[in-house]
Amino acid sequence: MNKFMDFLNNKFAPKAQAIGNNQWILTLKNSILEVLPFILVGSVVSLLNIPGNFWKWWPDFTPVSSFSFGLLSIFVAFLIPFNFMEYKKLKKQRIISGLASISLFLMLLKPKFTGSGSIISFKFNEFGAGGMFVAIIVSIFVSLVFEAFGKFSFFSEDTMIPDFVTAWFDSMLPIGIVIVIGWVLVDILHFDIYNLIQSIFSPLANGADTIYGFTLILFLYCFVYSMGISTWVLAPITQPLMLGGIAANIAAISAGKTATHVFTSEAIFSGWTWIGGVGCTMPLVLMMLFMAKSQRLKALSKACIVPSIFNINEPIVFGTIVWNPYLMIPFWINGIIIPIITWVELKLGLAAIPKALMQMWYIPIPISTWIVSPSIGALILVIINFLVSWIIWFPFFKVYDNQIFKEESSNM
Repeated sequence: MNKFMDFLNNKFAPKAQAIGNNQWILTLKNSILEVLPFILVGSVVSLLNIPGNFWKWWPDFTPVSSFSFGLLSIFVAFLIPFNFMEYKKLKKQRIISGLASISLFLMLLKPKFTGSGSIISFKFNEFGAGGMFVAIIVSIFVSLVFEAFGKFSFFSEDTMIPDFVTAWFDSMLPIGIVIVIGWVLVDILHFDIYNLIQSIFSPLANGADTIYGFTLILFLYCFVYSMGISTWVLAPITQPLMLGGIAANIAAISAGKTATHVFTSEAIFSGWTWIGGVGCTMPLVLMMLFMAKSQRLKALSKACIVPSIFNINEPIVFGTIVWNPYLMIPFWINGIIIPIITWVELKLGLAAIPKALMQMWYIPIPISTWIVSPSIGALILVIINFLVSWIIWFPFFKVYDNQIFKEESSNM
């Protein structure tokens, strides 16, 4: 263990720091951190809406989330070019590049025009977490275009024309390039980026209930999430498979057979795999709360602990894991090891495979575990997964905490 910690401190930490200081990593991480307050508001709303599942008179707080967390992709589409121009010291291009990115992002959503073009309709879910993949791709492209024309000007340096006027004209060319490319993709080539993303992930459906497919899909949950892309991007593929799996289990039990499908929401989100949310982040939150030397991590944990109890981990993921090499790696490891343990133990019969529909993922584990699989074996599996995840998180957390603590101490 000492050798491993030495490796993390002396070999891994410097390389992680170098990766973390990359211009694109910094831009993406900072942009996502800047929308964290909206993520926190959405998390609070998710908690406030829980009583509505039991009390019909409880008000629906969803609109609050819809116009905060639900607009996340638009915010990110603006912030990434804005921050990249700031990083490149092209301050005149900051706002224009962000607005151009929003324009291209909305164009690629392929809205429908009706009433002679006077009415426009979008799929609202693509404004939020569901559109993050597209927003990041669009904003990186726009950033590169505006960087390429960052020093370009139609006017000489000694021109008598005011700076704000020259900035208008100089911005027209990169804006035109961005919008024309969007027009060609959408209206000429009829390109649908959402269908492309779905087709990339669709082959995963064939092996979802094998140990390889089960592990690969859950690893992808962690992989895309660690880059600031909501796991909802996988929903068009995974949700039908999960619902089909639990329906098949219900049918098997009704026919006097045994449940065999592990790839279900009940097993993954309510049962054993994601304790505290995707990537099994509850151990990390508890480490930050009780063991962190860094005041920043300790303060963040206090904001994250209540949502984590209800398996809402956007605050902790976007607050400290996204684009952070120190914690992305254990996040990925959890996405491999925990699914393998869960699949093997369920297939060996050490806990009963869920055989009833239970979509209330926000019920705290292990309460929800007992609901989907009422047995001592099911609770033992939760404990095993928690301890294994703790072991995975611990050394990386210690290295990261020490790094942040040193930075805080040097700034005092």
